[in-house]
Amino acid sequence: MTTPKIVADVVAAVNDGQTDAFLDLFAADGAVDDWGSLYRGRKEIKVWSDRELIGVRAHFTLRSAEQHGDKASMMVEVGGQGFTGPSRFAFTLTDGRIHLMQITGS
Repeated sequence: MTTPKIVADVVAAVNDGQTDAFLDLFAADGAVDDWGSLYRGRKEIKVWSDRELIGVRAHFTLRSAEQHGDKASMMVEVGGQGFTGPSRFAFTLTDGRIHLMQITGS
């Protein structure tokens, strides 16, 4: 499996607990859609990550990934002190940065 760069970068930032590196992957107007709850911009994404992702020591085990143009996705097994289990992340990219990261079930 060839891992798209954006997927590798997200997994590395989360697994290394690097909030700033994670936030730097987003466009200035980037957003996270976590099961229908939308967090837009660096400040809101950081608050969400502190509560739901890096702040609860999430860890991703990559199961699959693909990219087609400005769309990428990954299936991961999430571990840590928050949500655990399989999850799908879909990314819409703008100039190589995340414009939208959508989190859905498996």
